[in-house]
Amino acid sequence: MTLERLWAGWRARYVSELVPAAAADDGSGCFLCALAALSDGDGTTPVVSESTLLLERTAHTLTVMNLYPYGSGHLLVAPRRHESALDALDDDETVALARAQQRAVRAIKVAYRCDGLNLGMNLGVAAGAGVPGHLHVHALPRWGGDTNFMTAVAETRVLPESLVDGWHKLHAAWPTTEARA
Repeated sequence: MTLERLWAGWRARYVSELVPAAAADDGSGCFLCALAALSDGDGTTPVVSESTLLLERTAHTLTVMNLYPYGSGHLLVAPRRHESALDALDDDETVALARAQQRAVRAIKVAYRCDGLNLGMNLGVAAGAGVPGHLHVHALPRWGGDTNFMTAVAETRVLPESLVDGWHKLHAAWPTTEARA
């Protein structure tokens, strides 16, 4: 089932300026790699900001709002290194990815007071990976009865807040880390 979204116009600037059309095997064109490589530039604009939708960037991971969310608060947690295979991550990357998921779960629980969470990966195109070259974990809040008439009948998901509003909510709830730049 394909879900339609009721909003999309505001993300055009983000997509056109940051996300090239397709990612090569080396990571060129990958939006996650572009986020990992961002610099502070003039030093006045932090990398973790509502304009990038990044919530955290550490030595080994990054966490960003999903541009195509299933629901409000939908995050992507990824290793900084462009890698498609979970079993190709080294021990430091694996531990860092797990800890980043824990921070994402804590923030989602505080920000959304949800009944549960979905946490998972789609590895490979056949598994449904939308970015098959750069593995990432989806983390999103869920509530009892959050599948409603619009989803079931109209194949449309209603999102009650903008990504920027969700970013602010999650940013305020984010557990502090030693490296959040």
